[in-house]
Amino acid sequence: MVRELTGGTHRAGRRGLKLVVLDMAGTTVADGGLVERAFSTAAQALGVTAGSDRHERQLSYVRETMGESKISVFRHLFGDEQSAQRANAAFEEAYGELVGGGLVAAVPGAAEAIARLRDAGRTVVLTTGFARATQDAILDALGWRDLVPLTLCPADAGGRGRPYPDMVLAAFLRTGAADAVDEVAVVGDTSYDMAGGLRAGAGAVIGVRTGAHAEPALRRAGADDVLPSVAELPESLAARERPR
Repeated sequence: MVRELTGGTHRAGRRGLKLVVLDMAGTTVADGGLVERAFSTAAQALGVTAGSDRHERQLSYVRETMGESKISVFRHLFGDEQSAQRANAAFEEAYGELVGGGLVAAVPGAAEAIARLRDAGRTVVLTTGFARATQDAILDALGWRDLVPLTLCPADAGGRGRPYPDMVLAAFLRTGAADAVDEVAVVGDTSYDMAGGLRAGAGAVIGVRTGAHAEPALRRAGADDVLPSVAELPESLAARERPR
């Protein structure tokens, strides 16, 4: 589990927030519990029977670690690398099939919020703990291929997903949109999103209540603020930059 921090600190606004790094599932994308369904398929492929005590313990861990790189989760659950890779491949295949079946949707107001962020002069990057093929399947299902200039998965940032800061820093380096990391806002629905933003030195780390982790967990993990939804993000960032 992510080591929880005590409260958020206000770091944002010194030079404005030019780059916004947004999580996908649970933050901008509503998948209706597909992660758990795909995990059950993957676990069965490795001999874990749905409904068994082992399955329930593993499913509990999956819920707790939402936001973490999926291969890291499977390494913890299944131990050896070969089993972890088998589980991850089965998970990605199952999730991709569910996504292809039209079982994902945008969080209400997410696309509009991204457009408003862009209109305000901010660059937006979408990140995920899924593999690239799964991320692309989600983007295709939503018609979001051209929504943002850059999307990142753990493999695009050296292989380490959240809670490591690598994807946030990759977004910072590859877009060139910000002059310093305190001009970056990181937004997500899990403690792992918050941890990744804090470790990167982001100027604002913001949670949303549309996904896996509740507001108390997000705040303990260091969120500067927690919003009902990403739809409220454009105004929240604008308010941070207004003179006090």
